[in-house]
Amino acid sequence: MTTYGTIPTSQPATTSSPLDYISRAKNIGRSALETRRPWRELADFHAFSFPPRSLGPLFGRIKSNLSYFSMNYAIIVLLIVFLSLLWHPISLLVFLFCMVGWLFLYFLRDEPLVLFGRTIGEGVVLAVLSVVTLVLLLLTQATLNILISLLVGILVVLVHAAVRDSEEGYSDLENYAAVGDR
Repeated sequence: MTTYGTIPTSQPATTSSPLDYISRAKNIGRSALETRRPWRELADFHAFSFPPRSLGPLFGRIKSNLSYFSMNYAIIVLLIVFLSLLWHPISLLVFLFCMVGWLFLYFLRDEPLVLFGRTIGEGVVLAVLSVVTLVLLLLTQATLNILISLLVGILVVLVHAAVRDSEEGYSDLENYAAVGDR
């Protein structure tokens, strides 16, 4: 039986090479960094003002700044954690190992994970990766250092989000507020 002129309904199975993972990782990283705001806009001193005295407007300002500058804030927190790990090179290597595991097993996967002929759900993969990361962090004995640097990073972000006036006019704030509500 011939099937000339028919349109295939499914893609042929292709094997993924390491170069496919690398190019996909570059595309994901590039698209994530495209959501980053200019650093000059983040550090514009004219946009800083005292936060409102009531909690409602303060939380609104923090929420809008967190959604608008989310990628910048993530970079700041990761930079603070990275700088704290410079004095713990083994922890830095463990984090690199965990990051590679997260990339390949969670972020860069297109198909479900199959182990011994069984499909592993997203929640199971997320839980196992989280537990393995936490156990490895505890074994490096830099857990307190990492937690303190995370808290410092979150505190820096929250202070900036509170004093950065969101009324200065984000050109597309409505789009980012809608994204932040999801």
